[in-house]
Amino acid sequence: MLQQETSASIANALTSGLMKEQGSKLSMLERFQVAGWLGRKTAAGVAASRLANVCKSLPDAGSKDSQAEWLSWGGGLSNARFQPAEAAGLTASDVPRLKLKWAFAVPNASGMRSQPVVDEGRLLFTGAGVVYSLDPRSGCTQWATELPVVVRSAIVVGSPAGVPLAYMGDQAGNVYAINVRTGTPAWQTHVDTHPTALVTGTPAYYHGKLYVPVASYEELAVAQPGYLCCTFRGSVVALDAATGKKLWQTYTVDEAKIEHTNRAGAKTLGPSGASIWSAPTIDAEKGLLYAATGDNFSDPPTDTSDAVLAFSLDTGQIVWSRQMRAGDAYNAGCSMPDHKSCPDANGPDFDFGASPILATLPGGKRVLVLGQKSGAVYAVDPDQRGKLLWQAQVGQGGPLGGVEFGPAATSNRLFVAISDEAFTATGDLDPTKGGGLFAFQLADGKRLWQTPAPACDAARKPCSPAQPGAVTALPDAVFSGSLDGHLRAFSTSNGKILWDYDTRHEYNAINGAPGRGGSLNVAGAVIVNGAVYAISGYDQFGAAPGNVLLAFTVDGK
Repeated sequence: MLQQETSASIANALTSGLMKEQGSKLSMLERFQVAGWLGRKTAAGVAASRLANVCKSLPDAGSKDSQAEWLSWGGGLSNARFQPAEAAGLTASDVPRLKLKWAFAVPNASGMRSQPVVDEGRLLFTGAGVVYSLDPRSGCTQWATELPVVVRSAIVVGSPAGVPLAYMGDQAGNVYAINVRTGTPAWQTHVDTHPTALVTGTPAYYHGKLYVPVASYEELAVAQPGYLCCTFRGSVVALDAATGKKLWQTYTVDEAKIEHTNRAGAKTLGPSGASIWSAPTIDAEKGLLYAATGDNFSDPPTDTSDAVLAFSLDTGQIVWSRQMRAGDAYNAGCSMPDHKSCPDANGPDFDFGASPILATLPGGKRVLVLGQKSGAVYAVDPDQRGKLLWQAQVGQGGPLGGVEFGPAATSNRLFVAISDEAFTATGDLDPTKGGGLFAFQLADGKRLWQTPAPACDAARKPCSPAQPGAVTALPDAVFSGSLDGHLRAFSTSNGKILWDYDTRHEYNAINGAPGRGGSLNVAGAVIVNGAVYAISGYDQFGAAPGNVLLAFTVDGK
């Protein structure tokens, strides 16, 4: 019977359901491991009888407006997170009139990570282990498919054989392909054999291939008694997008064969880590893929951690790399009293969680922009092996600080939101620290404007002005959310706040499920055809939980 349940439902039972008492004796990681071992291993469609507010009809196959779509994490191969005016259907003068049109509540969810995609009259996203396809205009449900493990990445859409497929990765290292038109599972591939591997960054689709970034929670697993740290290696895996067949896998560090005894007397293995946490960026002109890496998990530190790596799209060979911070090896043992398993390098955990942005300046020169948890923003030359062009410091940085999930860029401007999430002595989110939005000139890094984060209501806990989620830009407006639940639009010319909506309240959801907004984190707004879509709710690191996907249009029409 348990094998007919998904690991997501078993994990919920162990965390907050009928098995909560037994689950309380397990760590978060142990609950996840038990649920993954017990649960169903394949995807399956959800019967229409189990869905609420089912659409009366489906869009015609192939009904596509190429100017009105958002098919990936960054809105395109370059990960610029920019939507042109025609596809957006929204201008700065429209933004102050945005009103909620509908809300969809994901049953059994307490946090939302999955940024939506819009394609062929369908809006796709995931929540609580289910992939949903909704009508973007009305919010009715077209189909739903239940996955065996909770998805961590957003969705990317590609059509390797003329039929659009939605691709996504989960917290057990699986990648799925789902038919966009029907919800039918097409294939499923386990991309990495390490027991702590996961896919957090959204895969990138290009010319019939899917490029998957692989990361790991081994950084946290070291807290388990007797765990020998560490052996995971970050990588990029190339798959045949039609079949899921593995074409190549390139690791970011060598195999862990070096034994070491750290200052705390614990035995460790290395090198390890250098996970890839974000969506890779495709350089079609050079035939390269750019990926930003995380820190090492153990000694010795490598020159490929906290770096940008350029991979050949065809072979996976690393063509060049550029490290932005050396010596950053860190794991959860560094925050334990006995520093168990903590590398002698001991942090500072300033890895990259944001995708590189590839931009072409008006004069034709190309730049690759990187935002780091250190609070630094770098622009490097992709045509000169990552030569540094300029650098700017915009935040204090930290494990949950600096630039978390990514800036946005137009042809000549860069917009950077700062997290700098902090905690008080009592363990609550600090209501006085974090947040802010910055604009830079792409060519030289000149700061054009800065808008401090509006203060949050300290009486409404949790409260933090931090802005860790990804930014989304239009030609004249840029959108950024905050941990206190506010989604705001800013003028691209001067940073003035044009619109502010507090998502943190209860909703009468269109599908009838109980709905509540919370903190905004990870995913950015998706803007297509006059509508703004955003998810609300985050249940980690002291933030406010929630379970809604929200749709805003001018005057709510």
